[in-house]
Amino acid sequence: MVPPAGIDDEATADLRAEVRMFVQEQLAAGAFTPSVDAWLSRWDEAFTAALAARGWLGMTVPAEYGGHGRSFLERFVVTEELLAAGAPVAAHWIADRQIVPSLLKYGTEAQKRHFLPRIVRGECFFGIGMSEPDSGSDLASVRTKADRVDGGWSLSGTKVWTSGAHLAEAFIALARTAPVDPKNRHGGLSQFIVDLRAPGIEIRPIISMNGAHHFNEVILDGAFVPDDMVFGQIGDGWRQVTSELAFERSGPERFLSTFVLLAACADRMAANAIPRDPNLGRLVARVAGLHQMSTAVAGALERHDPADTPAAVVKVLGTSTEGDIAEFADVQDSPDSVFAALVHAAVDQRPGFTLRGGTNEILRGVIARGLGMR
Repeated sequence: MVPPAGIDDEATADLRAEVRMFVQEQLAAGAFTPSVDAWLSRWDEAFTAALAARGWLGMTVPAEYGGHGRSFLERFVVTEELLAAGAPVAAHWIADRQIVPSLLKYGTEAQKRHFLPRIVRGECFFGIGMSEPDSGSDLASVRTKADRVDGGWSLSGTKVWTSGAHLAEAFIALARTAPVDPKNRHGGLSQFIVDLRAPGIEIRPIISMNGAHHFNEVILDGAFVPDDMVFGQIGDGWRQVTSELAFERSGPERFLSTFVLLAACADRMAANAIPRDPNLGRLVARVAGLHQMSTAVAGALERHDPADTPAAVVKVLGTSTEGDIAEFADVQDSPDSVFAALVHAAVDQRPGFTLRGGTNEILRGVIARGLGMR
């Protein structure tokens, strides 16, 4: 079972077939075991290196920065196929999905030349420093402070739910560079590229209920960030973050985290290992619709059109569908250990689907404002 080809033209159809063949070769070689939520929880630098060798990292990066100059739609095809296969893509996911387009849009020339070629080669891994204790999805309430010092900035505060911080090289942190203005809570925010191995930084693991470790708490205690690692413009952090979140919320990972489980349900149902149920078809139809919507957002990003509102729509509908797939599979009698393991992982991860990347409650407000509703 694979995602529908949708609006693929000849070039993207050929690319999709190439990725599927690569995945089958990797599976035959025992390079990975398909898993639920692999883009978040399966960190495999060897697999990342294999993708880089194929030219499937930094696909939208211009050749002058070591990239391949390909389209967002081509990148979408590659990421969708990898997610559908449950491939271990966590190591490079944030860098490739979010940091690359952000660097291209807001990075200095020196930052682009330092980070982009290494991301393309699968040698540089990033995290995101947005969420904080007690702030939830309300990024305007962040308390991390950045104080001006000689030659740069001193950052102090705490970030939480930072995926891969214990393995990544750096993250982009959102911090306050000016006091909160009650009339403009979104003002006075700035972004910084922070070396996660620098002095003044402590990384504490956050262990999930199932014993997994991919989240972290990052404590900044006077961590120094030089001026050349200021990201974008001081005071422009909110606008930058809002733009970046379109990349985080619109991708196929927002509806394909449990696709490998949906495929397992279809396979077992076809073999009469679990009872036939029309709700499977309804879930497949929802995924097909989300494929079209997410592809449309990729097209908007390619055209440099605003995508904040449609990205939020994809995120809300997609993560709800992921959870419904987990619930559908959970009521089936597990016909084998592989199926049971996928169900167990999906149910464990289900609470996080609608939280990460902004809670669905917050995003419904984003959608309402974007549609001009009051």
